Amino acid sequence: MMKITKILDAKGHACPLPVVKTKKAIDKISSGEVLEVHVTDKGALNDIPAWAKSVGHTIIDQKTEEDVLYFYIQKA
Repeated sequence: MMKITKILDAKGHACPLPVVKTKKAIDKISSGEVLEVHVTDKGALNDIPAWAKSVGHTIIDQKTEEDVLYFYIQKA
């Protein structure tokens, strides 16, 4: 069971807001902690992992339930 440090609800926002909000939220947690992100914009399926990879964070899990995308991002 992973320990979630912070949960970000970015549902209803279109690109690029989910990534912008994710970046702001991850800036507020410490290295090694996990941010859980909830998004409804399908563009985030590519955008969030691409952003995370570009800045060195790790997507440790992701899933989709009832049109909501869940990302679990471990801060670098």
